[in-house]
Amino acid sequence: MPDSPASHRLRRGRYAETHRIYLLTTNTFGRKPIFKNFVLGRLVVDQFRNAQHQGMANSLAWVVMPDHFHWLVELQQGSLCGLMQKTKSMSTKAVNQFTGRKVTLWQKGFHDRALRREEDLVRVARYVVANPLRAGLVEKLGAYPLWDAIWV
Repeated sequence: MPDSPASHRLRRGRYAETHRIYLLTTNTFGRKPIFKNFVLGRLVVDQFRNAQHQGMANSLAWVVMPDHFHWLVELQQGSLCGLMQKTKSMSTKAVNQFTGRKVTLWQKGFHDRALRREEDLVRVARYVVANPLRAGLVEKLGAYPLWDAIWV
């Protein structure tokens, strides 16, 4: 499947700077709600933790929604593209191994937003972890199982 024009726009002007904080977002292929299954969502969380253990990024906050994730990270080494490629690749491998099927898990590309130094990180983290509440998946913040933040 060729890249869509939108995926090229996502890459235009992308620049990654170590020790900078980024909000990363990516969607499942076809926006399928694969991560309604908690166990499959935990496989993505494992890849966030692996990236941290490997020194690629410090995870500040994240939420795995049924059809996408938001990940607030401080890039430690490498590039955003490398970080996301590895995270998406390894989570796909884990989901395929767990389910015994071969699925295309993620859409191509991802969205990134570099945070300015003066931005309130806690406010951005709250935005990330409140996503399930805004989406109507839960009635109370904290009731959704697939999220975390270093400030909690």
